[in-house]
Amino acid sequence: MLVVVLVYLFAACGRDAKEGSAAQRGGNDAATATGFNGGAAYNYAKAQVDFGPRVPGTPAAKQAGDWIIRQMRARADTVIVQSFTYTTTDGKKLALRNILARFRPDLKERVLYITHWDSRPISESGATEAERKMPVPGANDGASGVGMFVALGDVLKKTRPNVGVDLLFTDGEDYGQFGPPEVDVLIGSKYFAAHLPSPDYKPLYGVLWDMIGDKDLRIPYEMNSFQQAPEVVSRVWQTAADLGYGNVFVQESGGQITDDHIPLLNAGLRVIDVIDLTYPPHHTPHDTMDKISAKALATVGDVATALVTRQ
Repeated sequence: MLVVVLVYLFAACGRDAKEGSAAQRGGNDAATATGFNGGAAYNYAKAQVDFGPRVPGTPAAKQAGDWIIRQMRARADTVIVQSFTYTTTDGKKLALRNILARFRPDLKERVLYITHWDSRPISESGATEAERKMPVPGANDGASGVGMFVALGDVLKKTRPNVGVDLLFTDGEDYGQFGPPEVDVLIGSKYFAAHLPSPDYKPLYGVLWDMIGDKDLRIPYEMNSFQQAPEVVSRVWQTAADLGYGNVFVQESGGQITDDHIPLLNAGLRVIDVIDLTYPPHHTPHDTMDKISAKALATVGDVATALVTRQ
């Protein structure tokens, strides 16, 4: 994901759960008021990172995707895997998978949550030439959203949401170049936008959760979201404020960002981006587990849970 236009300070409206020390997890294992557990989310994120960089076409990506499918089949009512082949601009064929975990699939009124599960093949923001050739570990940029979703699945398996909930794990978000022009990026979200679960699929709203594990978490408005789906931004930020997280979900502009919500907005879905892009290890080999925390994941997971479990 890449900032295309940056506007500063604009005020406006076993293997399946590897254990770490309390210090590794950020020291917050207790469940929140909604039942969401930040320590569990951290452990799930670590399980993803432990596979290695989840670059499409690699064994690590295959293993990590299989892991997500297993986790969600153990939690959700229905899991749909969208398997497809994408041909890159240089002719390489990538086998990709979107994973859609559905809770209460019988309900017409639904909320769509999105996160990407792949990680970037190069670290173009690395400090040295050697670093720039390395893949990104993707602890925050990829694994944090996956960890949050699996932990959210723990809650939704026990506490039935008051709407249908779709958790979409997209593949190939971070593969190519964000440009402009965009080349071989947002692949999974573009595929999903063109292959919705049903012809009449129209969730009440959607939220993309990306890079939400930063220890210094601070989430401003993403301005494509603010301009195109302001009522969804208002709903999410008000829920965060009601939960006491107004110092994290701040009422400032974070600029316009090219991310997985854009293809979905273009398809007519009311989807916003929740992202903290002020993250120095972004697109470097230093995007590792020590840079994220259970506390940050608990904060965002609490908001995500409250949105679909509270009237």
